[in-house]
Amino acid sequence: MSLEHHRHKKQFGQHFLRDRSVVERIVLAVAPEPGNHVVEIGPGAGALTFPMLARHGALTAIEFDRDLVEPLAAAARSHGQLEIIRADVLTVDLTELAGGGQLRMIGNLPYNISSPILFHCLAHAACIRDMHFMLQKEVVDRMAAGPGSKVYGRLSVMLQAFARVTPLFEVPPDAFDPPPKVDSAVVRLVPLPEESIDIADRRLFARVVQDAFGQRRKTLRNALGRLCDATAIEAAGLVPGARAEQVAVEDFIALANHLANSGAVLAPSP
Repeated sequence: MSLEHHRHKKQFGQHFLRDRSVVERIVLAVAPEPGNHVVEIGPGAGALTFPMLARHGALTAIEFDRDLVEPLAAAARSHGQLEIIRADVLTVDLTELAGGGQLRMIGNLPYNISSPILFHCLAHAACIRDMHFMLQKEVVDRMAAGPGSKVYGRLSVMLQAFARVTPLFEVPPDAFDPPPKVDSAVVRLVPLPEESIDIADRRLFARVVQDAFGQRRKTLRNALGRLCDATAIEAAGLVPGARAEQVAVEDFIALANHLANSGAVLAPSP
């Protein structure tokens, strides 16, 4: 079966990019250099794969749909060297794939599992130089939002604590086949240097953020009631009566570090 005759599978969230101008903008944004190990998540019909191969000469692709593997491999032979890993990206050990080097991740991420993929990549951030992903525009807005924004939330804090998030440009539905019902956007994530991430206990930090945003209308005093009391919140430099969407990333880190260092956590993780 050729790529042209591949039937899009709804269960995989397949919306294949077809607008060449958008592809060119992504390739220019990535700007691959000699020696880079570029890894594409979900190459689909190869709209980004083949131009990237033509520009860079080599590419590793992670594709879950077994029906796409052979057609992609056959079509790639005239473009460059393509290594295809047939797997769910969430099961791929990116650190092992990097082999001691650094990866440059790219891809049009499936809308239905974009957040898990982002967190999976960040779990391997030490071996990733940067990421250029296409996602739903509303997801990109949430990723880059700051305190006080209506869309600032758990995703914003958890990503910005570990990476620099930069929205690049928007992409309309008609750039895809089939067109999705939402606008998309391309975003760049650059993992922060490990030595600059001052988080004492990452699991505790994640729980503080999760609990704080669990019920957005609640104040920190009430939302974090299972973790700490108002005295601990104040000791970390925060206002117990504030709501999570008003709290900056660095303040969440300060609170989690205070709890970790003082032993002030009231209840164990569930």
